[in-house]
Amino acid sequence: MAEMLPVAVCYATPTMELLREFEVAPGTTIGEALTQSGVLDELGIGLDTCPVGIFAKKKQLDTVLRAQDRIEIYRPLLADPKDSRRRRAVKKHA
Repeated sequence: MAEMLPVAVCYATPTMELLREFEVAPGTTIGEALTQSGVLDELGIGLDTCPVGIFAKKKQLDTVLRAQDRIEIYRPLLADPKDSRRRRAVKKHA
């Protein structure tokens, strides 16, 4: 039997943080690992609205995991960062 790979799934909101460490078989994808972790069902998260990544780099659900990968589930942005910077610049120059 192939050696299992240690990975982690993390998700955070302003009021809570979740970090779940577990092991997956070699060749497991991000989507498969998220299903195996139970995090999606536990938190009621849908991947149709939440992108994912590994160590702050956006990835597709079919990305194959490597040992020590940390899968991050990103929340939708509440405000467009570019719009926020524009508003601050206008306010600063006014």
